[in-house]
Amino acid sequence: MTSDGTAQTGGLMLTWIEATACGAGGGLIAEAVVTFGRLRDWQQARHAARATGGTLPGIGAFVDPLADSLAALFRVALGGAAGWLLHTEVTGMYAAVMVGASAPALLAQVGRATTAADALRDQPGGDESREAASPSDPRGLSSVHDEAAS
Repeated sequence: MTSDGTAQTGGLMLTWIEATACGAGGGLIAEAVVTFGRLRDWQQARHAARATGGTLPGIGAFVDPLADSLAALFRVALGGAAGWLLHTEVTGMYAAVMVGASAPALLAQVGRATTAADALRDQPGGDESREAASPSDPRGLSSVHDEAAS
């Protein structure tokens, strides 16, 4: 990193402000794609209703302005935060936009990550003795080895 706060890599150097703005833009693009999907569903429902002579559904059945606006705001904020956090790692504006667009999915995946203790506990045959034996347990991992040997 240079003294002016830019990441010096093989490609275009971005300041943290540029990376944050590009990340937020990526979040906004991702939200626009989600909104387009909702509008397309509304359009298809209207076409289906016209073909069958039914009543046309209102847009309110597909778009909730308050909830969708709040979700969009957070998606933009997460994208900007991801761009800021990774500004020394991304090379170029396209990469920063992609980091911002993928930020919510990336964070959701991290939230679903299984820890080693959870994996041991959830495996077939996992029991409370294995749950209690962890590196932070006073018995340590040697108790797991002793139990497996017996």
